[in-house]
This record gives sequence, structure tokens and C-alpha cells, in this order.
Amino acid sequence: MAGDGGGEFRIDEYALEHVLNTQEWHLPFLPAIKIHPWLSLHGLMLIFAAGFLLLLFCVLYRKEQRVPHGFTNLLESLVMFIRNDIALPTLGPEVGRQMTPVLCNFFFFILVLNLMGMVPVFATATANINVTAALALITLTIMIGGAIYKKGILGFVKTFMPSGVPWPFLIIIIPIEFLGMFAKTAALTIRLFANMIAGHLVILTLIGLIALLGMIAVPFLAMAVFVSLLEILVAFLQAYIFTLLSALFIGQLLEPQH
Repeated sequence: MAGDGGGEFRIDEYALEHVLNTQEWHLPFLPAIKIHPWLSLHGLMLIFAAGFLLLLFCVLYRKEQRVPHGFTNLLESLVMFIRNDIALPTLGPEVGRQMTPVLCNFFFFILVLNLMGMVPVFATATANINVTAALALITLTIMIGGAIYKKGILGFVKTFMPSGVPWPFLIIIIPIEFLGMFAKTAALTIRLFANMIAGHLVILTLIGLIALLGMIAVPFLAMAVFVSLLEILVAFLQAYIFTLLSALFIGQLLEPQH
């Protein structure tokens, strides 16, 4: 549909420019801010998220409180949940305690990035497959490095050899199990990326319909608000799922009995 200036309005372009990585940061009522070539908009969001977490845990978190309350109580509750309901059941007592800081980093970092994407002045870095792939690569590195460190190279190889399987079948099973390790990493990458970009595209498309159809599309604004509220739940859910799956995949190599 043509706009007032004779140009064609494209909803797809309007939506994608809000989720794709760029070298400009668009703020309301302000000129676009140019980002240095060695950085990008989503890279800037990563820095903001890391800075916010440092502020949260190093300044707002009060460890000296005998009875935690406020932010301290909330943060401790989330950390205890990750340790007791994710790390320990999937990794066992010893490895679970060791991996709790890593899993907490996954959960809080992804959660902050997801919630930042709900704020109009920020962008959704987890809607960038490069970001989600980097996070999944950390999980893969821990899976391989942790298994080799704990079991040695021979023990790591034996992880892909199910017990009780006749050796001729191992010729087929070992490569499949080995490739499955990378498939799990790909699943982590695509799951988080797809869920975050899909929700934002739906919201932006609903809002774009108002610009395309005019006042007749105002009811779509109510739908956009509903989807936005749903996206807040999705932000927490996707952070939890990524953390849980990472713990499960790591546990399958380090502590298969769990």
C-alpha cells in the first residue's frame, strides 16, 4: 500500500528493522546514534545486560543481610531454584554445586536480554542467532571440556558407546551419538532464537497493521498488548528452558547416571 509520499509501505521491512542487527541505535524523538564499526546494536545490548547484572549483584544485592529482603531475597530465591531444581537433580551433588554459577549466568543473562527486548528503546539480542549460537557454544565447550577433564579422552570416547551393544553396531551408533552432541547445541541455538524473534515479529506486525490500515486496525493494538504480556512470560520461560537443557546436556556427558 502506498504511503502519503507515494512510497510503498512494507510491513515486513518495518518489523524486521526492529529485530535485525544494525550499526544504528534508534531512540524515540532523537536522531539515530551511529555505533562504532567494531560493535553492533546487539553487541551493545550485551554490554548493557552485563553491566546491569554487575550492578544488580555487586551493588543492589546485600549479602550481609541476616534476613534477606527486597532484591536480595528475590535473587537468592532464583539462585536457590537454579541450584536445587536444575543443577543438583541433573548433575548430582558435586558437579551440580560446581556448575551452579555457570547455570545462574545463563539464566540471568538470557533473562535480562529477553526483558530488555520488551523495552522500546532497546533491542532483542537473543533474536540474533549469532548471540544464541555463542551461548550454545559455551554449553558445548563445557560438555566436551568437562567430560575430557573428568574422564580423560578415552572415557570421553566411551561416553558414545552404550553398554551392552554388540561391537558391529557401534560403528553406526558412535558417529550418530557424536553428531547428536552437536545437534543438541543446534537445538539450543534455534530454540531460543526462534522463540524470541517470532514473538517480536508478531507484536510489530500487529502494530504495523495500524499504520497500514488506519483506525480500522486499532483493535489489533489490544492483541499486541496481550502478546506483549505473553512475551514477558516467554522471556522467563526461555531463560529457564535454555538453562535446564544446558544442564541436561552437560549431565549426559559428565554424570550420565543422573
